[in-house]
Amino acid sequence: QVQLVESGGGSVQPGGSLRLSCAASGFSLSSYGIGWFRQAPGKEREGVSCVGDISLYSWDVDSVKGRFTISRDSAKNTVYLQMNELKPEDTAVYYCARTSRRTSCNGVQSDYDVWGQGTQVTVSS
Repeated sequence: QVQLVESGGGSVQPGGSLRLSCAASGFSLSSYGIGWFRQAPGKEREGVSCVGDISLYSWDVDSVKGRFTISRDSAKNTVYLQMNELKPEDTAVYYCARTSRRTSCNGVQSDYDVWGQGTQVTVSS
């Protein structure tokens, strides 16, 4: 079956780092773009970062620029989200999702057709 599985979430102090993984099965990531989304308590889900079929095509939301980096490892069929200098406002459930937009991507949820179940990231003192 086609699925995405997130891992790597956890609890960290402000300023800490985490690397989230999004492992794909049932399809090749080389044929799709992958986006990361998050949903914080009391807020709607928002796009965080995405990468097209090649890393040249990427986007990230202003609030994470300079701190988060998305990348892909085609050999492992996995996309990563490296999160540095984490802030309490980064606390959320993080989801990865698949899009057919291979040469460009964005945070529009309706463009994504397969979603993982999410991994919790908590940033607090």
